[in-house]
Amino acid sequence: MKKAEFSYKKLWKLLIDRGMKKKDLIELSGVSAASIAKLGRNGNVTTEVLLKICIALNCEINEIMEIVED
Repeated sequence: MKKAEFSYKKLWKLLIDRGMKKKDLIELSGVSAASIAKLGRNGNVTTEVLLKICIALNCEINEIMEIVED
């Protein structure tokens, strides 16, 4: 069986493209700094966190994350 994980590189690129920092995302979305830190490590977060980010950035889920295989 192939091993895969979620990658949030698209989220960080989107922030760069929009001239935003992680702190800006925290303020805009209401997501905790701890959740943003988890995303930075490609860790697991709730779908509620992802939804808040998508709403704050006015984007779709596939614009902030993707599945990458080893």
